Amino acid sequence: MRKHHVHFNHERLTTEVVPFSLADYVRWFAWRLGALACIAAGSIFTFDTFFESPKSRRQAVEIGFLTDQVEHMDGQMAAIEGAMSELGNRDEEIYRNIFGATPYPAHLRDPGMGGSDRFRDLRGHDHSEVVMGLRERIGSLERRIVAQDASFKELAELASDKEEMLQSIPAIQPVRNSDLKRMASGYGMRLHPIYKVRKMHWGMDFSAPTGSEIFATGDGVVVQVKRQYNGFGRHIRIKHGFGFETLYAHMSKTLVRKGQKVKRGDLIGLVGNTGTSVAPHLHYEVKKGDRRVNPAHYYFNDLTPEQYEAMLIMSENPGQSFD
Repeated sequence: MRKHHVHFNHERLTTEVVPFSLADYVRWFAWRLGALACIAAGSIFTFDTFFESPKSRRQAVEIGFLTDQVEHMDGQMAAIEGAMSELGNRDEEIYRNIFGATPYPAHLRDPGMGGSDRFRDLRGHDHSEVVMGLRERIGSLERRIVAQDASFKELAELASDKEEMLQSIPAIQPVRNSDLKRMASGYGMRLHPIYKVRKMHWGMDFSAPTGSEIFATGDGVVVQVKRQYNGFGRHIRIKHGFGFETLYAHMSKTLVRKGQKVKRGDLIGLVGNTGTSVAPHLHYEVKKGDRRVNPAHYYFNDLTPEQYEAMLIMSENPGQSFD
């Protein structure tokens, strides 16, 4: 670097060399330092704006992965919450009703959590609301599971003294599990296959080949064995006691007689296509007292939880019934 100034003296009309002063050195260094700072700031801005560092790319991938997992868990939570609600409804409307138990207290079934701010440690982050929401839902499910377990223990004690009643409840499928995938229609409003109008379908239709075996779903007495050319065709009614009665319709053959006592799982007939029917199937109904109820709520003896959920989905198919 230069260490002097070249200065023209107008009085003498000569060129003079003037050495740098301390102030000149300070200005020189300040100018170059400012230039370097501008270059560095521009470079950092450019790279931050238009380029990603390997660390930033890894962080972006990690954030995307965590976001996907949170969304997946949110969907799983919704499914579990729906299953718990369905279980609670069946507990109140079916199981506790069967055993004459009083309704389980609402404040025990879903108790609240104390504390004005239970998630204070989670606040202040970009995803605090999402995480707090999941924590709240998990806590609610934990409380509901504990309460449901207590309710079932109470019912188990009641059931120990009611063995005869338990055997009478229509608690299995009338056809084998392998036929569930061919279940045609469930309980509810359905399109009638012949009249083409929406009508209440009071049972469940299991589509199966003619001759498939049909079983009694609970202990009882056969109170009707009848053949019709319309309506239910060949059909059987079994009175199980304790307010339960079942109907098996459109059979190709009946294998029991009126007045005969049957046990749960006994073979009572074969699937057919008799009466007002458009394809071989079994139409099955359950009555509790004077009211026809959804048979799907009573298949708790021979189905795994996965099979039960699959059967419920098929039973809610809003399409056309077979009768």
